[in-house]
This record gives sequence, structure tokens and C-alpha cells, in this order.
Amino acid sequence: MSISLDRRYADRLEEFSSRHPFLIDLAMVLALLGCTALGGSLTMPGAAPPDQDMTATALAGVACLVLLKHRTHPRACVVVAGGCTVAAIALGYLVTPLLLAPMMAALYWLAALTDPKSTRVYGLTVVVAVTLAAVFSDSMNHISLLLRTIGPIFWLLLPLAAGKTTQLRRAYLQSVQARAEHAERTREEEARLRVTEERMRIARELHDVVAHHMALANAQAGTAAHLALTNPEQTQRILTDLTGTTSSALRELKATLGLLRENDSGPGSAALEPSPGLGRMPELVTACESAGLRVTVTTEGEPQPLSPGVDLTAYRIVQEALTNVTKHAAAEAAQVRLAYTGSRLLITVVNEGPGKPEPARGRGFGLVGMRERAQSIGGELCAGPRPQGGFEVTTALPLHASPDLAEGTTA
Repeated sequence: MSISLDRRYADRLEEFSSRHPFLIDLAMVLALLGCTALGGSLTMPGAAPPDQDMTATALAGVACLVLLKHRTHPRACVVVAGGCTVAAIALGYLVTPLLLAPMMAALYWLAALTDPKSTRVYGLTVVVAVTLAAVFSDSMNHISLLLRTIGPIFWLLLPLAAGKTTQLRRAYLQSVQARAEHAERTREEEARLRVTEERMRIARELHDVVAHHMALANAQAGTAAHLALTNPEQTQRILTDLTGTTSSALRELKATLGLLRENDSGPGSAALEPSPGLGRMPELVTACESAGLRVTVTTEGEPQPLSPGVDLTAYRIVQEALTNVTKHAAAEAAQVRLAYTGSRLLITVVNEGPGKPEPARGRGFGLVGMRERAQSIGGELCAGPRPQGGFEVTTALPLHASPDLAEGTTA
């Protein structure tokens, strides 16, 4: 309880001093005037005080009043207070801490408010001047030379050390506050970055799910409408596949959106569908064939187990590439090649058909999303027209992405 009260009073005093600095300085000057007046009346036993009372009073007044400008002119305060102190000692006044009080206050503010070079130059010069005046003063004849030297040096170096400690403490507190502000800004920026990355991840996932299944559904519906009169049986099969396509779209969309609500899911909530991977390639091939696109899948090398993030990324890239073939290329066939080489998986999706005219080309997010997915797990992706015709998508993915990279891809 006492510690909290002390802190509360200290905080109030600091707040008052920041609001009324002149009143604080005036109180300090009055206290120093009292100290100087008392110090001027002290003498050695059996010795009489000097006769220059008016001169001593004037010097003490100037040395104290000049401290009212210590906040803006600390160097000038040291020079004036030092000159007045040396003059008072030369007049025969006894060198005591009370007489040196204005000088000590000026040295404290010099060390607390100025740079180290100014502190050394002005501070040491004044200390040497006051020490020499004390050594040759008649009032100090009854004291040994050692005490006449050590006494002033000790009392004048003490405020210099205290002022430098105050300056260092102030700098430390400012650095702590700056680090706290920087940490706060960094946390806010990191939070915004995480939100942006999460939004991009969700946008990619929704794009892959919706765009792929809607493109297949559109192609299946168009094929069924074209064959409705000439081949009713094939039309019926295509419509059945269309039902499966829309059901699959709803399941994946529900699973994707369910990830956003998994914090709210209770023990009795339904389990989410696992993230798709290359194991669902046959299902993807069947869906594309029902839309009129023949897909050939070849595997080179010994298949290796993939981490969940890489497996999902590989599947989504193949899915998006085949979706683009269905939407933008007049091709009847596409080739998918999976090559396991060392620690990487090379995926190539090729079609040999010419591209369809597309007024909105360049405004889609398919290629951008594929490239972002590959880069998010440390892979690379290239896509562009082939010299011999058609379009090719090539990507190289690591078999196992690092946890930090794969964190945002395991949706």
C-alpha cells in the first residue's frame, strides 16, 4: 500500500512539474538562496566572517537567479554560477556544500541536458577553477592542502555523476517506449498481414471450387442440350454426371466455408470433408470427360507420399489447369504428367487446341491463383502458349513443404 501511495504522489509531483515548470524552478531558486545565505555565514572556529556582505549577497543572488534559465541555457548557467562561486571564495568565504549549492545545481542540469562533450568541457573547467580558488583562499588556511583539494572536487563531481545518470535513465526510458511502440506497430502490421493472407487463401480456395465446378457444369449442360434430341441415352448420363458435379461443388464449398466456423463447431457437429489431393484424380478426370474433355494422366518415377499442403496444392493446380482448358481452349484432349524426381514433383498440363477468343482475358484469377499456390509452399509455376500450338502449365513442387510455408495452404 505504501509503495503505491509513494508512486501516486511521485506521479502527481511529476505531472505538476510538467504543467508548472516555472513554479518548480522558482521554488528551487529560493531554496538555493537560503542555502547560499546560510553557507556565507559559516566560518572556521575563531575566524570572523568577511566584511563584504552586500557583495556576497549580490553574487549569491546572481548565481541562484541565473538557474531560472537552466532548461534553455544550461551552459551559460554553469559559467555564470561558476564565476560567482569563484568570486565568493576569493572574497574569503568558507568553501562548504551550502556555498557550492548553486554551482552544484548548475552542474547537475548541465550533465542532464547537454551532450557529453559539453559536460566535460564546461564541467571540468568549472571544477578546476573552483578547486584552485579553494586552494589559494585565505579562509582555507587552517585546512590541509589535501582536504582543500578533495572537498570541492568531490562535491562538484557528485552532481555531474547524478546528472549523467538522469540522462542515461531518460534515454533508457525513451528507448523502452520506442521499442514498445515499434512492437505495437509490428503486431498491428503482422495482424493486418495475416488477415490479408487469410483472405487471399480463402479467395483462392473458393475460386478453385466454384470456378472449376461451374465450368464443368456449364460444359455438361451445353453438351446435354446439344445431344438431347440425337442421343437421349448419352444425354441422360451427362445429366447424371451434372448432378454429381453440382453435389461435389456443394460438398467442397461446405467444407471450405466450414473451416471458417470450426471454432464454433461443437462435439456433435458434422465432420468436415478431408482436403482433396491427387488421390481424387480419377474423379476429376471423370468429371472432365463428362464435359467433353478427354484427359490422359501419366506418372513417371516412383510415387512418393506428399505432405497435406503439397497434395492439396498439386490437386488444385491440375484442377484449375483443366478448368481453363474447358473454358478457354477448343481442345478435345489434355495430358497431365506427374513426374517424381528426387525431392520434387513436376506437374505438366498440356492441351493442343487453339485458344478461344476471350474479351475478358487478363482479368481472371486462375493463373494468378495457381502461381500463388505454388509459391506459398516453395514451388514454381510457368504457364503460357506452346510454340507448336496449345497451352502448357508446368509447376515444380517440393514433396514436403516446411510447416511455416504450408500453414496457409492446408485449408
